[in-house]
Amino acid sequence: MLALEYLFLWFVLYSFIGWIYESVLVSVMERRLVNRGFLNGPLCPIYGAGAALAIALLHNLHNPIAIFLISAIGASMLEYATSWAMEKMFHARWWDYGDYRFNLQGRICLLGALVFGVAGVAIVDVIQPQVNVWTTMIPLPIVHWLCSIFAILIIIDTAVTVMGIVDLGENLSAFGDVIQGYAEKAGDSWQWGRDAFVDTVRGWSESSQEIISKMQSSAMSMLNRQQRRMISAFPHMKSTESTKYSKIMETVREMLRRRK
Repeated sequence: MLALEYLFLWFVLYSFIGWIYESVLVSVMERRLVNRGFLNGPLCPIYGAGAALAIALLHNLHNPIAIFLISAIGASMLEYATSWAMEKMFHARWWDYGDYRFNLQGRICLLGALVFGVAGVAIVDVIQPQVNVWTTMIPLPIVHWLCSIFAILIIIDTAVTVMGIVDLGENLSAFGDVIQGYAEKAGDSWQWGRDAFVDTVRGWSESSQEIISKMQSSAMSMLNRQQRRMISAFPHMKSTESTKYSKIMETVREMLRRRK
């Protein structure tokens, strides 16, 4: 039982480290602060799951090349399965490596596999031995309490997140209808997508710019906090239900960016 509790704490730790890595990377690429991750809390569970599996399965393996290959292949399989499962559950593609060379359906790519392989070696051979020492220094009662608290928080966070995004498609459709109405009032036709939004706004008169504020307010009211956060946190997020929904997401993302 204690071994499972330690493994769970390591899962939380590496999920947090993964969240830091993803948030910094995306924030630099987007040139804005991004709270990256599926959950509201500072965790990216896919990183924690991958690290925990590597620790559990490879801790007795001492060949760096074997660790690298197994980590690269195993993490890529986990990423592919996660992408597929989330797409089926929420009708959205959260990330897309389609622009990268040697990718598989945009779900995984060779570059990512190489990064995972290097990370696997670093975790198993360098980081985890020290983490293991620190973990054993924590008094057992505190270990039990930490596991209970983290488990409860993660379960609550997961439930809140899932409930918040299940109706994303319906809300995007309703939001699209409202925006079309605003565009008609401005005497213009509306085209979805980031570039189309920028061009349309640039061409509107100064008085019509007030409509942008109304559009932004509509996005804030018709799309809940979870949905807005997901759209902002995943720049390549696309709907698998409708190409139009994907374009609406691009527009919303630009609207939210301009609001800040």
